[in-house]
Amino acid sequence: MDLIDVVEVRPRLHLLRFPIGQAYLWRDGTDLTLIDAGHSGAGARIGEAITGLGLDPGGLRRVLLTHCHRDHVGSAGELARRFGAEVVAHRLDAPVVRGELPVPEPVLLDWEIPLYEHGLTVPPAPPTRVDREVGDGDELGFGDGARVVHTPGHTDGSIAVHLPRHGVLFVGDTMASVNGVSLGVFHVDRERARESMDRLLTLGPSTVCYGHGDPTPGFGEAVTGPPAAR
Repeated sequence: MDLIDVVEVRPRLHLLRFPIGQAYLWRDGTDLTLIDAGHSGAGARIGEAITGLGLDPGGLRRVLLTHCHRDHVGSAGELARRFGAEVVAHRLDAPVVRGELPVPEPVLLDWEIPLYEHGLTVPPAPPTRVDREVGDGDELGFGDGARVVHTPGHTDGSIAVHLPRHGVLFVGDTMASVNGVSLGVFHVDRERARESMDRLLTLGPSTVCYGHGDPTPGFGEAVTGPPAAR
């Protein structure tokens, strides 16, 4: 699980794709922000990927966790130790990230079960410190005004990260871009996740970045089906 593909989404934004899941690197000059952290043990590879872009991984200021699942949290602690980055998570998922509470079990649809079992091949995330706990509407200190959007449903403390001045929205696993854009999978509360997705759609982003699947520039044309069908 040590391969990382690096894809430019926009000049200041790159996708880091792992065998399962992905993360995103945003650049403000020499200051870097990572949205999600990939699987456990990927920290060195992430550092190499940043260097390969001609950037200094020592400029990694923060690692934002969209939620507490292993393929999003795994290398956050390693990156914090290596590069001095701040780890940021929603206050409801922070105790899970720290290992104080168990990872919440999703309510699976029948067709989700084999996909979920495949995801369990990702190494469990070690307990990871959280330096800053955030809530809905909090400003995050990068991206010319990035803000937290609380999106409960995938987990209680799932968040999206909205950069309104750039039209960029990171949605974690609330939504997915696999065979079209739709509601994601493995939710603890599917109805709340659908409500969170519908809230995200009102933000009018031009570029949406998912925990699974390709980002969608020209987002409005990519959404599949009316809200009730998603």
